[in-house]
Amino acid sequence: MAIYKEFDIQPQNSAESGDVITNIKDIVSSGMWAEGAASITSLFTSSVQSGSSGDYYLDVYSSNPQTDSQAKSQFSVAYAHFNGSGSLGRMGITGNRASAAIYRQLSQTLLGPGEDQFTFAGSGAHIKPKYVYAISVSRQQLREKMDPGNWELKVGTGANERRFIDDSGATTNPAVNQGGRVFNIVSGSIQSGTAVVKHTATEQFGGAYGLFYPDLGLLVFNGPILNTSASLSTVESSNTLGGNSVKFYESLKSGAYFQSRREEVITSQHYFCRVPNKEFNFSSNPTFATASDGSFTQATFFKNPKTFITQVGLYNDAGELLAVAKLSKPLLKSYSREAIIKVKLDF
Repeated sequence: MAIYKEFDIQPQNSAESGDVITNIKDIVSSGMWAEGAASITSLFTSSVQSGSSGDYYLDVYSSNPQTDSQAKSQFSVAYAHFNGSGSLGRMGITGNRASAAIYRQLSQTLLGPGEDQFTFAGSGAHIKPKYVYAISVSRQQLREKMDPGNWELKVGTGANERRFIDDSGATTNPAVNQGGRVFNIVSGSIQSGTAVVKHTATEQFGGAYGLFYPDLGLLVFNGPILNTSASLSTVESSNTLGGNSVKFYESLKSGAYFQSRREEVITSQHYFCRVPNKEFNFSSNPTFATASDGSFTQATFFKNPKTFITQVGLYNDAGELLAVAKLSKPLLKSYSREAIIKVKLDF
């Protein structure tokens, strides 16, 4: 009766087949939001966070953190101004110029050397605006990166409603800079299953709607264009707490729709557990045979024993159990039956 069976391990570059295949990579797309949901239709903020760092950004939840202790931030929204307008403070006046701090953080993260302002596609008065709005997806939701072409955001309702997607389907050679791949944010929808663009980045009057950085989970919107199209009533006055992040959040909340998927590269290791016909046909289970003379409890097992494989254990060279794989249903094993059970470990 075989208890352990060693794997036939061949070098990775060997032409011979082995029982262990390593470094298999698969691209997996899944819903990005809480519990693997593909979309958010209700938005909430935390009064605790709003009171502490609300001048800089607002964390957004898919369930009310005041009543749900398990609620986790799904993404954050922020208003950023190159000169700090729309927030308190300036030279000689108390205030942290929060909007300027956010702008510097975004520009240093996303823009290359020698660039200090965001430049958007198209032509017109707002291709290099002084202020932007941003959405940053929380790390636990993003995991690795957003899936280009698989998100849609609704801002506002009624006459102010705008739906945004990216233009990744229009290019096979995206721009790449310090923030990774970059796509344009355009008006459109993916509700039909494929991207339907209403206006391309160059067709949008005054400048494109924004920039999308899938590898960082960041959406940067052209402030003046979004302000006009979604009627945000942005406050640009110096040394004034304009509440612009709150206005952006309220517009997102009224739209109440953010669909998105994330993309991950999963590295796997495959173990082929081979069960030949003359092995693993007996069991140490006390119900398999009588304790007195070792006879089978089932007379029909004589010269034709049968067992059922329910799980596979992976052991190291010291005989220590490292992992257990359970089958979805018991697998019949006898002298006339063989099996290959593939165990897959994802990293």
